Amino acid sequence: MNATGPRRGWWPRSVRARTALAAASTAAVILAGIGWWVHHDVYRESTGIAQGQTQKQFLALVDQLEKGAVPARRSTVPYEIVATGRRAAVAYGGGMEEFDPGTRHVLPAPPKAELPAPPDEGPNWGYTTRPVRLPARPDSAPGDRFGKDGGTYQVMYDDVRADELSGDTVAALGVAADAQLRVYVVVLPHAAEDIAGTITEATDRLLLRAGLVSLVLIAAVAYFAVRIALRPVEAIRVLTASVTANDPRERVTVPNTGDEIAALATTINTTLQRLDDAAAQQRRFVADAAHELRSPLTTLLASLEVALAYPERTDWPAAATTAARQTRRLQALAEDLLFLARLDTRTPAAGPDTVDLTALASRLTEQYPLTERPLTLTCDSTAPAHVHGNPDEYERLLRNLIDNAARHATHRIQITVRNRDGRVDLTVHDDGPGVPTEDAERIFERFVRLDDARSRDHGGTGLGLAIARDLAHRHRGTLTLTPRTLGACFELRLPQAPAPADT
Repeated sequence: MNATGPRRGWWPRSVRARTALAAASTAAVILAGIGWWVHHDVYRESTGIAQGQTQKQFLALVDQLEKGAVPARRSTVPYEIVATGRRAAVAYGGGMEEFDPGTRHVLPAPPKAELPAPPDEGPNWGYTTRPVRLPARPDSAPGDRFGKDGGTYQVMYDDVRADELSGDTVAALGVAADAQLRVYVVVLPHAAEDIAGTITEATDRLLLRAGLVSLVLIAAVAYFAVRIALRPVEAIRVLTASVTANDPRERVTVPNTGDEIAALATTINTTLQRLDDAAAQQRRFVADAAHELRSPLTTLLASLEVALAYPERTDWPAAATTAARQTRRLQALAEDLLFLARLDTRTPAAGPDTVDLTALASRLTEQYPLTERPLTLTCDSTAPAHVHGNPDEYERLLRNLIDNAARHATHRIQITVRNRDGRVDLTVHDDGPGVPTEDAERIFERFVRLDDARSRDHGGTGLGLAIARDLAHRHRGTLTLTPRTLGACFELRLPQAPAPADT
């Protein structure tokens, strides 16, 4: 029996629970991967949106300046407008007041405007981005946008010529007519990250809730789907549990789904049918064996009881002869039964030895005793016929065929051995009454009685041909009854083996 190993404490026993756990675990891994991808994609898109908003506000500041308007200090992005020849910033806001640019501009001033002005090439919305080091500050508040030590930031800037503005605008800005103004916008990375972080945080919470709900639904669906799918298996298990070796007549219902469960049900029914056939064969064999043992025992017991009841009128030599004959019959029957039992428990396989069937048939022909009645036993062979197998089992097979022929032959028994197309054909032909065609296979069954002259009334046990066929199958051969006009002809076919090297 197969031993059942110890069950893991953390692993559920139920197939439904294991499947639900496996499905939920797989879904969790997939959802975690999707969540990671969505998180990073949303973060990247949010950062891009934040930078786009900074760029949009920068272009709006440049547009306001070119139209003569001074931008307000309230701005979502830090900006500063500086001019050539001006110590303080022209305008600033969005957090640049932390550096007090009203006394001195923070970002570098542009060079003087080129005179004369270059030709106008139409609207130009281009700008430049480069890193700029901001100065350190002696004091800073916790809510300031810039650190105490300043730091390097990316800035967007574009230049505007003062001679392109109106005189009132130039006067209002306090710059010279030949000055050049530069608009700076500082790109704050933490601002973009704050925007992206806010969006991704909301997205992560939504994904987490959706993922948890999805895991519960997936586990529940997997659990109940497997539960429904395993209902036929449970029905098969319950019905199979009621089958016993003494009564294996139950059969499971095969669903018409054509799936693995239907195949399982078909296989179980086939196995139950083999079990039923084996049990019926065993019961029949036991009954036949008991019947065969009863006949010689009854004869022996009756002979001895009569002899003991009338000792003065008993022919004791005849009684002893009858007892000896019945005892020998019992001995032969017991030996055949034991031999069949050994054949049933051994693996069919040809042995490693090489046997010459021609030499074996010739030796048995010379040694076989033909004392009860005159018979002619001959062997016809043209060359050695080598086969793989056990020599003793081949001798038992051939002797059983000769015994069967000797019991039913009228005058002659002919053994023929031939090599044909990679096989060895051996036939044992007698000139007896023969076997009806409808009984050609039944005579190889154990304890089969025929109603004609080929019965076991001549001393056979009814197991010789069954043993012979089993031995033929063990050596990957066949034993059949070949139709003949006169008598019975048994044909043995075996795979031919190469001749030994010493021959």
